[in-house]
Amino acid sequence: MTEQSNDDKGKKRAVLFSVQTHGVSDQENESSLLELRRLVKTMGLEVVATLTQRRSKVETGTILGAGKLKELASYTGGKGIVEGFSRKSSDKGRDNMAENYPVGPLANNNVEADVVVYDGEISTKQLQNIERATGVEVLDRTYVILEIFNRHAKSRESIIQVEIAKLAYLAPRLRASRIGGDRQGGGVGSKGIGETSYELNKRHIRDRISELKLRLVGIRDEQNRRRSRRSENFQVSLIGYTNAGKSSLMRKLTGSDVLVEDKLFATLDTRVKSLQPEGFPPVLVSDTVGFIKKLPHDLVASFQSTLDEALAASLLLFTVDVSDPAFRSQLAVTQSVLKEIGGEKIPSRLILNKIDKLTTGELEEITREFPDGIFISAHNPKGVAFLRKKILGYFESNMIETTMVIPYDKGHLLGQLRTKASIINESYDETGTNLRFKTFPETLTWLQQKMG
Repeated sequence: MTEQSNDDKGKKRAVLFSVQTHGVSDQENESSLLELRRLVKTMGLEVVATLTQRRSKVETGTILGAGKLKELASYTGGKGIVEGFSRKSSDKGRDNMAENYPVGPLANNNVEADVVVYDGEISTKQLQNIERATGVEVLDRTYVILEIFNRHAKSRESIIQVEIAKLAYLAPRLRASRIGGDRQGGGVGSKGIGETSYELNKRHIRDRISELKLRLVGIRDEQNRRRSRRSENFQVSLIGYTNAGKSSLMRKLTGSDVLVEDKLFATLDTRVKSLQPEGFPPVLVSDTVGFIKKLPHDLVASFQSTLDEALAASLLLFTVDVSDPAFRSQLAVTQSVLKEIGGEKIPSRLILNKIDKLTTGELEEITREFPDGIFISAHNPKGVAFLRKKILGYFESNMIETTMVIPYDKGHLLGQLRTKASIINESYDETGTNLRFKTFPETLTWLQQKMG
């Protein structure tokens, strides 16, 4: 009998599987499966095994070839065959098992998987066939991501956004699963978001989505009004892969109490706070939803308003977990999503976070690779102070330093100027207030006009 920790007792067990087609490297496949493993763990399942098959293309009806399908079923106690299903593909592929997980029928250890999870998106027919072969509930990567979003949604907007995306995903899959039952309720361990899939038809889902979209209109109008009020302030937006440390940086840069968890998609709602300690110019910092490979398109569309916060920024801070071996591909995913929403022209800086997890040699090598990067650890106050200085320095680079005498009869301008400039030196004589200050060209033009 396999030993289990107290934390794992009671958890449903999952076996993960993928198909590695031509053009996908071993490293890319392993990275994707590792990410899926973290997603499944965040969902609350215990991963007991992973299985990979190399093939020229995915099997149309069952994803895996016949031999690998039987091997998958050996982890669940299923028969490994789909009765009545005629396989047309002649591509037998080349099999490969991941080395770090148990190999062979888990039934020999009296441990069977309760759930099968595919590292990709699965069609209705494939879901039905694989469930027949394995005898357990089958989920795909998209469903797992949607379920995590469903659990982490807290605000009215994010709850509605997730429901829209989930309904769009479920619509073509009604009655597809004979095993999972209440898929509309979320499958494994979900809190649920409405009626069961058996009580809904496509017309009901369509009506529900329309209703939810109408609710979003009012919420987004209010958000647009808030964003308009903030438009006079400089704003930086932390963007990047999920779990890259954006929320930790947000907390340290702003002194806010934003949620910080070592989980994927812990943050779904955009937060906007002032950079602390406050200086000139005043800067707002926003934290956005994290990205991930193969992020469902409906989720990207649903969270458009959240991503709009990034589009409104004056400066984007691409944040990566530099200790993650896959951070380069994660950065590419973030840049790709940003381009998709039209934000590729916004000025940006690269923040390489979590350097405390690197060896000296690793840090030196990556520093040579990214000479313009800002290397910090969110847990190091000096690093956070350095980042704050870089943020302010970016905006200060457009400022002009000058001197001016404000006559006493125009003293009312001083109060206004103090909010629009950084005062370096101030003295008084018979002519008025002598100021040395730094400000932006438009402010200087305003002041000169007021002075006449």
